[in-house]
Amino acid sequence: STVEELGELLFHDSILSRENKISCASCHKPEFAFADNIALSFGVDSIKGERNTPSAMNLSARNFYFHDGRSETLEDQAGGPMENPKEMDIPLSVIVRKLNKHSQYRTFFIKIFGTTANKQNLVEALAAYERSLETSDSAFDYYMNDKDTTLFTESAKRGQRIFNVKGRCFDCHFGPDFTGDEFKNIGLFNGKELNDSGRYKITRDPDDVGAFKVPGLRNIAITKPYMHNGMFNTLKEVIDYYN
Repeated sequence: STVEELGELLFHDSILSRENKISCASCHKPEFAFADNIALSFGVDSIKGERNTPSAMNLSARNFYFHDGRSETLEDQAGGPMENPKEMDIPLSVIVRKLNKHSQYRTFFIKIFGTTANKQNLVEALAAYERSLETSDSAFDYYMNDKDTTLFTESAKRGQRIFNVKGRCFDCHFGPDFTGDEFKNIGLFNGKELNDSGRYKITRDPDDVGAFKVPGLRNIAITKPYMHNGMFNTLKEVIDYYN
C-alpha cells in the first residue's frame, strides 16, 4: 500500500476522533466534493463548528489553509481539526497511541514509513491523500485544452465573458483552481451578527479585519452552502450578493 492509500484509510476512519465518533469524511463528504452540505458541521459532541467546511479537493497548489489562512502547509492543516475541541477533540499523541495499538495500522506505518505512527507521519499520510484529490477533467478543462469543445455550452461561454470582464470575478478567482490565494473583505463582516473578523484573528493587522481566503471554484455546483459561514444556499444568492 502507498502513503496516499494509508491517508485515505485514516481520512475515513473515526479512530482519529475522541471515542471514535467522527472521521474527517464525516464533514468532508466525498459526494459533495469533500465539503459538507450544511452551513456548519457538527463535532464529536454535536457541537456546531464556527465556519463552513471547505472542500478538501484541489488543495495541492494552495499557499494557505482554513478560511483565515492560519496554516501554510497541508500537514499543519491536517492536525488542526483533530485537536480542535469543537471538532474531533483529541490530542495527536493519543491518536498515535491508538494507531500503534491497532495491529493493521501499526503494520502499515512500519511498511510505508519504516517506523511506527507518530505525529509527523500521521499528518503526512493525510496530506498525501488530500493532494491526490485533484480535478482536471471538467467541461471547462476540455474546452481550454481543445479536447472537446462541445461540452462547454454557449451559455457557459457567455458566463465566462461576464466572469472575466464585466463581473470582474476573475480579479480574485483566477488560475487553474480559480483562486489567487489572497484574502479579501467582501463586506460580510459588520461587527454584530456577522462578527467573525477572519484573517485579522491571525495577523492582527487592521487591514485584515473581515478578510477571508478567496476559495477556489472547482466543483462549486456541489459544495453549497457558500461563504465562510455558509450563509448562501445557492450560487444565484452568491451572484445576487455581489451584484
